[in-house]
Amino acid sequence: MGTNRKNNSVNKTGAATAKSRVRGNEGQRLPVPDLRALRGHIAKFPQASVLVVGDLILDHYIWGKVSRISPEAPVPIVHVSSESLKLGGAANVYNNIVSLGGRADLCGIIGSDEGGRQLLKEMGTRRQGRGGVVIDPDRPTTRKTRVIAHNQQIVRYDVEGRTDISAQHQKRIIRYVESRLRDISCLVVSDYAKGVVTAALMADLTRLAALRRIPVIVDPKVEHFSYYKGVTVVTPNHLEATQAAGVHGDNDQAVSQAGDILRQRLGCECVLITRGEKGMSLFESNGSRWHIPTVARQVYDVTGAGDTAIGTLALAMATGASIRDGAVLANHAAGIVVGRVGTATVAVQQLTEALTHA
Repeated sequence: MGTNRKNNSVNKTGAATAKSRVRGNEGQRLPVPDLRALRGHIAKFPQASVLVVGDLILDHYIWGKVSRISPEAPVPIVHVSSESLKLGGAANVYNNIVSLGGRADLCGIIGSDEGGRQLLKEMGTRRQGRGGVVIDPDRPTTRKTRVIAHNQQIVRYDVEGRTDISAQHQKRIIRYVESRLRDISCLVVSDYAKGVVTAALMADLTRLAALRRIPVIVDPKVEHFSYYKGVTVVTPNHLEATQAAGVHGDNDQAVSQAGDILRQRLGCECVLITRGEKGMSLFESNGSRWHIPTVARQVYDVTGAGDTAIGTLALAMATGASIRDGAVLANHAAGIVVGRVGTATVAVQQLTEALTHA
């Protein structure tokens, strides 16, 4: 706009395969899921514990109205009515997990600046998730400012440092991850290419997770795809997938080809490609391809939808859901947040109601 993880056949949560139908090169439509089983996974969310590692971002929104064009340049004049701050990037994944009732920890870098203080403040009283947040006085806290008028984004400007974090800070993150491994049931890597996710860090995270058979789910960046070998699931959008695979086009055939290439190249169990108004496509290690139609009724803003999807998928897999059922829940959660303007989260009741009306 993802610990029972090696079940690549349709499990008991899938309904009759007679309802499947072939959709050309994008694969079969996913069998109608068992809603009772999906609700059962949601009910177990409070028992799940997920560690999120990645780029912490502070999302800053300036809201206003436009009634005239500037006499100084051909640009709109925005009359500001309000401002708001929200957690973004890996912090938004963390926030979505907490909003859905799960337990979450957060690892990443902030600066010793006002943005860093505001980001911690936005985490509120959930101090238990802050242990892995490292302060680097030599880099700014990543901040994305969006100016929005009449529900339309006018401009965005970013304050950030994109260089790789120091070896010392990488070691601090890895030490924290090691200290939490016994208590978590899923690891999420949220990569926004702001310097936290490096090749060395990914190698250590993958190795540590494998030792305890903890699934690793990655929200990727195109330039870092070589880092993700051996993870459980990667969740690119369709543009990231085709670019990373070197495939031209964004039609069903191109997306299908990209999914197969990436899964084989990375040696991962699954590739879950988010496709906006076309829903999601799931590519499994046994060669199966599944299509999950969109459930979004209206799309106002895709900001943060990927964070919501990966957070929901991680929670589902942490409760023992199959990747297929986790993808269905992620699709419903993403369909909720794209109907709002700005970074948003999903509550348990909203996700349950979305299933009811599916």
